[in-house]
Amino acid sequence: MNPIFDSGDEAIYTLRTTAPGPSGSLPLDAERLRGMSSGELFGWTQNAGMGWSPAAMLGKQFLILSTQGGIRAADGRPVALGYHTGHWEVGLLMEEAAREFATAKAIPFAGYVSDPCDGRTNGTHGMLDSLPYRNDAAIVLRRLIRSLPTRRGVLGVATCDKGLPAMLMALAGSPDLPVVLVPGGVTLLAEEAEDTAKVQTLAARFARGEIALDHAAEMGCKACGSPGGGCQFMGTAATSQVVAEALGLALPHAALAPSGSAIWRDVARRSARALMALDAAGTRGREILTADSIHNAMVCHAAFGGSTNLVLHVPAIAHAAGLPRPTVDDWARINRSVPRLVDSLPNGPRHFATVQVYLAGGVPEAMLHLRDLGLLKLDARSVTGMTLGENLEWWEKSERRVRLKEKLRILDGIDRGDVIMSAACARDRGLSSTVTFLRGNLAPEGALVKSTAIAPDLIGADGVFLHEGPARVFTSESGAIEAIKAGLLNPGEVMVLAGIGPGCGMPETYQVTSALKHVKDGQRIALITDGRFSGVSTGACIGHVSPEAWAGGPIGKLRDGDRIRLRIDTKTLEGSVDVVSLTAEELASRRIHPELQPHPHLPADTRLWSALQNASGGSWAGCVYDVDRIAHLLELGLTAESR
Repeated sequence: MNPIFDSGDEAIYTLRTTAPGPSGSLPLDAERLRGMSSGELFGWTQNAGMGWSPAAMLGKQFLILSTQGGIRAADGRPVALGYHTGHWEVGLLMEEAAREFATAKAIPFAGYVSDPCDGRTNGTHGMLDSLPYRNDAAIVLRRLIRSLPTRRGVLGVATCDKGLPAMLMALAGSPDLPVVLVPGGVTLLAEEAEDTAKVQTLAARFARGEIALDHAAEMGCKACGSPGGGCQFMGTAATSQVVAEALGLALPHAALAPSGSAIWRDVARRSARALMALDAAGTRGREILTADSIHNAMVCHAAFGGSTNLVLHVPAIAHAAGLPRPTVDDWARINRSVPRLVDSLPNGPRHFATVQVYLAGGVPEAMLHLRDLGLLKLDARSVTGMTLGENLEWWEKSERRVRLKEKLRILDGIDRGDVIMSAACARDRGLSSTVTFLRGNLAPEGALVKSTAIAPDLIGADGVFLHEGPARVFTSESGAIEAIKAGLLNPGEVMVLAGIGPGCGMPETYQVTSALKHVKDGQRIALITDGRFSGVSTGACIGHVSPEAWAGGPIGKLRDGDRIRLRIDTKTLEGSVDVVSLTAEELASRRIHPELQPHPHLPADTRLWSALQNASGGSWAGCVYDVDRIAHLLELGLTAESR
């Protein structure tokens, strides 16, 4: 017998076609029944069918949405793996919140839109779907919110690079509802192991003969100190958690909690209480997510030395909320005025892990210093029902702050002030500001660099990084990483990676930037690209070069040997990226690089995303879908076609 056709298990024939159905009756009265829509009534029937007590059917309904992935047994063992640790345990947060709702006689509902892992897809064709996924997920999450018409509020639970920005966009796009975000937390450091950023360079280091096979095998196995949570560094996942809290959408000291811990679970319970309190008070998302909260998020991004990917995500969140999107000039202005106050991976100088940043006080601790500098909008409201200023007054005097500071000292021998410091202390320790926005003949519309992550020994006493060298041009990420592994690049050269901008999905290039950080002499090779980076990227890596190669930008016209000059002032946060061996006329007259070809595996979905976000303002506008703009362009096209 073929076991695919039939198992031979007699138990499969023990079945029935009828059952008594749930006992009891719905709590209906004549007036209620006359006024109910068929959908609301059928919803009650479905609730009873799923086992909810008919006697408890009148409770307020709240929706919990998450990015949960995988199938996790009750004892924590995997039945089916998730894509990443970040979404592996968030179902536990949903359970804690759901029980809190039920205890309060409310009815919890749960829905899921799982998310991919940028680390897993780096260097693969899967990365072509990474950034486009964010918009897709935000759309589906919003549709799920609207598909439960009886919900009184929404609790979003999310952790990582694209799932958390998507969740924030979905909550922002529900301005007439109470909303609260529960950050999914971070993974612990593994003892005697490399962190989750460095292990992603094992293949490149081994290919160059810089590490042994046994070392790679052991380090690759043990990097995750716990099975759940986002990565241990201030990349896009951790920065998005920080931004969520700074926006006022998450409770104070919710970002970066260690996944699986009691303090992490406690956040979910208190967040459920906060959502019910917002509903009782009639407070809606539009009263929390304002221009002031966007300002506070950008200030915290700068103070934490956050991922450059938030330059894409914060405008997208603002757009979803119907708020003005911050511009390049806004980012530059805030980064010039806000000092970096947090020492964390990958920025340094001591490279503390995200869980250590949490124990040091996390977002509210940094905000105390920012408050004293007069950099925050303290009247911005939050999901606590109070203002940011009132939240910080609580934090400053809280037992929690004192006890976690002591916990950090006992566990790791670290003083809080070494992790999150005052502006004066940060200045004395040479912490540079976060992001520098560049112009030049290779980036007429702009480019950016995470200047805080350039190796200090490459920066002059005046705070200026200067680099001039010959271009080594690559038109694919695979070609670039193979050249690094083979040791074909030389210190002083400028690696040019063209053709990976929004036109092909804007994949991040962490395998390239991480390799340049960790291989011998890699820090002395600069990189410019029209693509984007992982939030953990370091070095003189210039991204978001605009216009991109696929839009006819100058970066797509470069050839091997062209001399490139980079100037990055890490104090004034100004700089330039120029080709200096050609005149403007010579560069303009060049044709696009002959090896620049459409990616053979570019999905049609991503091509559609590219066209829509390009019509909506491109990467500097957040890679969003501006429906009014798209509709206008379509109408113009249809009008022109009809003539």
